[in-house]
Formats: sequence, structure tokens, C-alpha cells
Amino acid sequence: MPDPQDTGLAPAPAPTGAGAIASGPPKRRRYSILTRRDKIVLLLMVGIPVALDVTFIWLPTLASILLSFTNYQGIGGITAANIVGLKNYVFLFTQYTLFWPALSHNLLWLAFFVFIASPIGIFFAVLLDREIRGSRFYQNVFYFPVVLSLAVVGFIWELQYAPDGFIDSALGLTSQNNAIDWLGNPSLNIWAVLVAASWRHVGYIMVLYLAGLKSVDPTLREAAAIDGASEFQTFFRVVFPVMAPINIVIVVVTVIESLRAFDLAFIINQGTNGLELLSTLITNNSISEASLIGFGSSIAVVLLVISLVPIVLYLSRVMGSASE
Repeated sequence: MPDPQDTGLAPAPAPTGAGAIASGPPKRRRYSILTRRDKIVLLLMVGIPVALDVTFIWLPTLASILLSFTNYQGIGGITAANIVGLKNYVFLFTQYTLFWPALSHNLLWLAFFVFIASPIGIFFAVLLDREIRGSRFYQNVFYFPVVLSLAVVGFIWELQYAPDGFIDSALGLTSQNNAIDWLGNPSLNIWAVLVAASWRHVGYIMVLYLAGLKSVDPTLREAAAIDGASEFQTFFRVVFPVMAPINIVIVVVTVIESLRAFDLAFIINQGTNGLELLSTLITNNSISEASLIGFGSSIAVVLLVISLVPIVLYLSRVMGSASE
């Protein structure tokens, strides 16, 4: 290239100001794939559920935690005189005679569901997964109690346990003298209620497990059959390990169902006379003549902490599996 001085032409001045900006690399404009209407719909679909969740779950939970440190009885506002610190918890664990029986009943409820009701539901799911004749009918029959509210379930079983109900009639105990007081006897009513609660829980577990069995690769069973494994060995050595995610969900659901058990016990005798549960203690202390809202909130916090254990374990396992 010839030198500008040799040609007698002065070099062109460097562009300044707006010219310098214009000569730079062009800026990329950002385009949004969401229209204004999409953003409004997204805001409504996400914002409304979040608002409802915060309003009806998180705020009451936070309020219960704060109220558990007071002796608030529901009259007027909360003042400094209402703050009692940990006295509610100390009284709950050391002097409140109904707490430990209620906790033992919840643990009994959990054990009954884990070792009896849930295995029965899994057994029904395995049978129905074999596509036996009338499987659709049996699925509807076993699942029918799940669609009923626990209030209706309690009413149905109250009729069954009545002195002239189906159970006493089937046992031949038709007279008032030899009839069994299933719901009035403190040593029997917890077992009677557990049977009624299991009637509903079995169908719920059956549907969950049946959905998981349908997703199992059939080639796994075929390979096990070729290797000479029996149906029992195929299920426990091949199918059951593959169903690990569903098994975890069933355990978590069973624990939560056991801890939040309330309706049946409260419908029968307001959660007293042998049917004390943590949930019924919360209601009986918070909604009563004494209206011990602060003390009832301390029981609710204890139940919340116990319930968080399986939830945290489940979430940690799920998140750990997703990160691998």
C-alpha cells in the first residue's frame, strides 16, 4: 500500500463521537420468546398457587410456631405478658399425661400401616398386575374407599361396629349382653379404628404400586424366568429393587398418613377414651372451653417437626439422585 505522504494526501482523521460508536460492533437486541399475554398467564398460574400456599400453609405454620411460646387464649391481642418462653414445651413433655399415650397411638398407627395395611395394598397390586379376569372391577372396588372422605368412612364403620351391626351379627353376638363394645372399650377401639383406616389406605397404596408395576420393563421378568427364577424370587430380587423410587414414595405417604390421622378418631369420640392422637390433642386444646391456643400450638409444632423427618429424608434422596 502506498504511503499517504508520498501521494500528497493527508491521512483521514479517526472518527470521533457518534461516528466512533456507529463504527463499533453492532449490539445484539434481546428478544423475549414470551409475549405479554404469556407473562400474564404465567404470573397467574404461578402467582395464585404461591399466594394460596403462603396464605394457608406457611403463614399459619409461622403463626403456630410463634404462638407456641405464649399462653394466648384467643381473646384480644398478644402482649408481652402472654410470652412464656419454653413453658408450654416443658409442661407438654413432663406433666401433660395425654401426650405420651397420644404419641404411642400415632406410632402404633404407623406400625400398623407399615407392616399390615401397606403390604396388603402391595399384594393386591401384584395380583392385579397379572391381568387376572375382572381386574378392572377389583381395582374399582379396592379404590372406592379412597374417593370417600374420612368422615364418611367413619360413619360407615360406626354402623359396622354398632351392637347390632354387621360384625357382631357375623360373630353371632346379637344380644346386648354379649355384644362387643368395639368403639367404647379403650383397649379395643384403637384397633377397630385402625382396621377402618386401613380399609381406605390399602386402596391408595394399591393404586400407587400398580402404577409403578406397569412401568417395569417386561424383559426383566422374562430374563428372570429364563434363568429359572420363581415368581416369588422374580418379584423380590428383580421387580422390588427396580421399584425403589415407588417404595420410597409409599413409605413417605404411609408415615405422613399415620402422623396426620385425625378424622376417624375425632368422629368416633372426639379423640378421647383410648383414641388420643397428637392431632386430636391439638384440636381439643385449641378449640375448647379453655381455648389453650398457645399450648395447642406447641403440640402442633412437635407434630410438624416429627413430620418433617421423612419429608427431608425423601427430598434429600431425590435431590441426591437428580444431581448424580
